[in-house]
Amino acid sequence: MSRNLVGAYCEADFEDLFTPYTFLGQPGLVVSDPASARRVLTSPNYVRPVKANRPLRPLVGEGLLLAEGATWKRQRKSLAPVFTPAAIGGLLPHFQDAGAGLAEALDGRSRVNLAEAFHQAALDAVLRALFSRRADAEGAVLAKLARRYMEGPAHFNLMDYVSKGADDLTFLDGERRRIGGQWLDAVDALIAARRAAPHPEVRDLLDRLLATRDEDDAPPSDREIRDQCGSMLAAGFETTSRLLFWTALLLAQDPATQNRLRAEVRAFPPERVASLDDLKAWPLMRSVLFETLRLYPSVPLIARTALEADEIGGFAVVPGCMVTISPWLIHRHRKLWDAPTAFHPERFLDQPHPWAVEAFLPFGAGPRVCIGAGFALAEAQIILANLLARVEIGLASERPVIPVASITLGPDHEPDFILTPIVQARP
Repeated sequence: MSRNLVGAYCEADFEDLFTPYTFLGQPGLVVSDPASARRVLTSPNYVRPVKANRPLRPLVGEGLLLAEGATWKRQRKSLAPVFTPAAIGGLLPHFQDAGAGLAEALDGRSRVNLAEAFHQAALDAVLRALFSRRADAEGAVLAKLARRYMEGPAHFNLMDYVSKGADDLTFLDGERRRIGGQWLDAVDALIAARRAAPHPEVRDLLDRLLATRDEDDAPPSDREIRDQCGSMLAAGFETTSRLLFWTALLLAQDPATQNRLRAEVRAFPPERVASLDDLKAWPLMRSVLFETLRLYPSVPLIARTALEADEIGGFAVVPGCMVTISPWLIHRHRKLWDAPTAFHPERFLDQPHPWAVEAFLPFGAGPRVCIGAGFALAEAQIILANLLARVEIGLASERPVIPVASITLGPDHEPDFILTPIVQARP
């Protein structure tokens, strides 16, 4: 589990809806029944375990991602206007610029590490949307820090499992604190630059964040702005770049679907997208991304701790019990999906609101459902469309790519992709 959070599941886990366990003397329950999982994620009796926050806190501080109780409610309410459809629609030019930047960076290259290219493109999109800045010098620093963190300190360790508090047994967390400190310093520098030269009008998420007020009409503190920006950066570009990578991998292995998707994009090119409604011109694109999120959920595991005694699926839950909800398991469960391991985007084409599919939890559920889901999907569609409009995607090797989960779901290695300009592509 410390090497790969989805590495300890066995065949029975894809058949059973409830699995009780004990780890280091602590009771736990894996819940794969969708209705029960949604009840846990909605109930105030279940909270994020402190130990689950330890790997992320150095990057996001006390931002919305990790906040709890009254602090979380206040932050969520103040941030809601930042992620309305209208606000996201105003960010589409930033996504288009990032997509065009990706196409330009890959122009003329035939063999490419798309995991790295998508990482850079997603960071560029988020930096543009958040700070109206390209992923130039500061962006390169942030990208390097994020990669180093996700490949090492982000993984859970034994101290995380046995600790009872956020500050327990942190003597082995030196690398987390060091990289996290550099990350937050870089975010502080971007915010300071904006305060020194404010925009005359609202251009990006930081402008909206600086304008937020709480119930007492008080502005957010400098630290809260930094932590929210750090959360948006870390969660935004890391999860979206992973979604783009897994989508490209699936399309490279399914040329027929890739060609159909390309035809859809070429019929309505990304440069014509002027509003969120325009994205409805790409129904297959939307379905492909949802199917990718089903097979490769960006956040593969959600944990909650019970505050009071309860019963789930006939199993007794005692206070302190760890309830594990794994989108990885639920999305591939044999009792919940037809052909659960097959890439079949058409299963979402007739779903006007896939969030209503009970066994589909790519962004969580309940009050803590991801506030940036609409942002991420719009960003991913536009970036991917810019690539598919120009090149055909193939794989340079048949070596299998194994999913490895820590905070997000990444590959065990980053394969090279072969990019063929459309003018040379097969009909």
